[in-house]
Amino acid sequence: MLSSCFAIKGLKDAALAVARPLSQGDLTLARTSLSHVVGRDTHSLDETEITRGTVETLAENTVDGITAPLFWAFLGGAPLAMSYKAINTLDSMVGYKNERYADFGYASAKLDDLANWLPARLTAACFWIAAILLQGVRTTDALRHTWQQAPLHPSPNAGWPEAMVANLLGVQLGGTNYYQGIASHRAILGSNNQPLQTAHIGQSIRLMHGAWIVFTLLFALISLLGWVWQ
Repeated sequence: MLSSCFAIKGLKDAALAVARPLSQGDLTLARTSLSHVVGRDTHSLDETEITRGTVETLAENTVDGITAPLFWAFLGGAPLAMSYKAINTLDSMVGYKNERYADFGYASAKLDDLANWLPARLTAACFWIAAILLQGVRTTDALRHTWQQAPLHPSPNAGWPEAMVANLLGVQLGGTNYYQGIASHRAILGSNNQPLQTAHIGQSIRLMHGAWIVFTLLFALISLLGWVWQ
């Protein structure tokens, strides 16, 4: 039951399905692959925007697909983890602010915000710790900039992992997305230290793995300390 709650391999495979054709210059296939995991229009995106969409979805879905289910599993085992996935899936299906779903999806959207509030912030911290372990560099600027930028995101939770990944990679996320031809403007996250390119997808995958491993080890340590205390 628990294994069905986690999307570690699925996230990695989805990102690589974009990165491989993108590295070969096949923008058409890369756009198609990206459209399978994001809601935005992808038919006219260039390499930079395809990479941005992939990195953003990796950062956000590290919470939805890995660390948040882990968080609730640590607290209440498979029942709480699967309850979280039900809420998250409902939000993905009907939690949209449009004429069709604005009222119908309100409850699931708000429940999803509540269920992800703490996991999203913990995941951002785990991204930071993972970067120190993987890169051997203490990136204090990433903490400060994430704290400033994350609240600017329209989602109360997605801005935290996205801003942290952007600052750790030294790239710029956010900007304008199009959904069925309608523009949606997002706050700029990170810094434009270097242009987004295909290699940043691989770096994001490594950060994703580092974050969920750190997250698991921290909660395992907390559980062990609790057992010892008893």
